[in-house]
Amino acid sequence: MALNKKPVTGMKDILPEEMKVRDYVISVIKDTYGKFGFTPMETPCMENIVNLSSKQGGENEKLIFKILKRGEKLNLETAQSEADLVDFGMRYDLTVPLVRFYSNHSNELPSPFKALQIGNVWRADRPQKGRYRQFMQCDIDILGEETNLAEIELILATTTTLGKLGFKNFQIRINDRRILKAMAAYSGFREEDYDNIFIMLDKMDKIGLEGVETELSDAGYDKAGIEKYLDLFRGIHEAPDSLLFIEEKMAGFLEEETARSFREIVESVKATKGDHFELVFDPTLVRGMSYYTGTIFEIAMPEFGASCGGGGRYDKMIGRFTGKDTPACGFSIGFERIILIMMENGFKIPGEKKKTAYLIEKGVEGEALCDVIAKAQEERKNGTQVLVARMNKNKKFQKEQLAAEGYEEWKEFYKNPLKN
Repeated sequence: MALNKKPVTGMKDILPEEMKVRDYVISVIKDTYGKFGFTPMETPCMENIVNLSSKQGGENEKLIFKILKRGEKLNLETAQSEADLVDFGMRYDLTVPLVRFYSNHSNELPSPFKALQIGNVWRADRPQKGRYRQFMQCDIDILGEETNLAEIELILATTTTLGKLGFKNFQIRINDRRILKAMAAYSGFREEDYDNIFIMLDKMDKIGLEGVETELSDAGYDKAGIEKYLDLFRGIHEAPDSLLFIEEKMAGFLEEETARSFREIVESVKATKGDHFELVFDPTLVRGMSYYTGTIFEIAMPEFGASCGGGGRYDKMIGRFTGKDTPACGFSIGFERIILIMMENGFKIPGEKKKTAYLIEKGVEGEALCDVIAKAQEERKNGTQVLVARMNKNKKFQKEQLAAEGYEEWKEFYKNPLKN
């Protein structure tokens, strides 16, 4: 039986043209984040299954690629539960591995620790355009910084990077989980219902205010509480200063320090940002991960109809490993979606170096071949990318292929010196 030449469902081969763009984007990311003081680090692609299934990854925990125990540890005949069969899993994001890494190495790391991690993750998701089962994530995190300086630095570093990649007119939507909880408490909802209510609220951009009202009513929540809750969103939309509206309305429900810190983040970013993006307070932004404890943010690109990353503060997560809570905040760029947008829009790498092809006729051998290779080496020293290849019978088609790959010129070498 013939072997299967296609990649596994939900994973893809990356052709050279896309690989060049990916390498370029990674180089810009590393260079820009480096200027903000972020340090590259790396974690293994597998983690202990208990870490990945700790109720901190939200819906992603349902999508883990689980790994069977090996050798004598795997006994199918005596296994009574999944725990008897599985010990590791492929990481579904970079945050859980980072937290485990920091918990293990905190004594060897500076404080605060500004981490940059780029790597593949795996989710047993349903594949579709722009969504794969193996994909690359790019995260920056600040661990050990309790003040809002972490949020400000993360937003500025991320938006600066996107600007250098040519993205404009995008939005950073920002909210705070504590604001979400204060609004729910003000409306009379029980704390044990918050997560369910937030799931419905998260759909507002798709189903609108009326749709959220219908879902809350169908779920059996009190009509007066629903009306009070939705009036808050109407008031925010109409208020000339939405943050001031929240501060005044939430008095007694939202801590003054939380409101002050949130306003400081917004005002600091707006005071220092360029004109290529907009910072928008969005009280409907929820972010699905259950580990977020404070500020949350998301990258929205309206002209492409896409969300391209997000993050937030997760101050309780490290404590699950160490027994002591450590402030932490992170921002992830949607690497694969950004690459997809760039490829679909015909992105060309700026300042790409000159490319020359040396086409050598069959029969050019020995000293003559050495001379050609020496010339190629000399050009390479001067910064030119040189491809050395044997000349095909169909030279015209070969040159067309080279032109498609970005080779601007070619030099031909024949066994008859008079042709050269």
